[in-house]
Amino acid sequence: MNAKCKALFLCRANSARSIMAESLLRQLAPDRFEAFSAGVEPAARVHPLTIAQLSSTIADIHLLQPKSWQRFVDADAPRMDVIVAMCDEADEAHAPNFPGSPVFCRWTFDDPLAEFATEDLQKQAFERVFRQILRRISVFIALPLQSMNADEQVLAVNAHQEAGRSGADSVQ
Repeated sequence: MNAKCKALFLCRANSARSIMAESLLRQLAPDRFEAFSAGVEPAARVHPLTIAQLSSTIADIHLLQPKSWQRFVDADAPRMDVIVAMCDEADEAHAPNFPGSPVFCRWTFDDPLAEFATEDLQKQAFERVFRQILRRISVFIALPLQSMNADEQVLAVNAHQEAGRSGADSVQ
């Protein structure tokens, strides 16, 4: 693994979950990680509720933009160490071949872009998913990835999968 671990977060539209993960990792551990995100079918813009969730925490929020995962398959693309699929559409079975030998992991969170009965329920979903991703990123940052082999990395990165979907995160 390189001096800084390069992590790519993938999701369908790259406008909510993957943008949150990229932003949080970049903000919380810039000395150890280079963070990127991309989507299968990128949206035209970052979702406004994503911006609202990140605005109090993330510097340079205006630089965030949805990108296609194809940007990361070119020969001149940065070589990733870890790729994290954050939805079914972006998992390893559907993903293109990324250069190098990245470790492919999976974190599943509810889609805050799903249809909700009210705007308040959607805001609550964004808040809940943001907190879940923040916890997962915090655990990810603490892992000694540099000293692990690929199999150990996959197990460690995926180990807290169900923690992100626990009932303790439910919005009342």
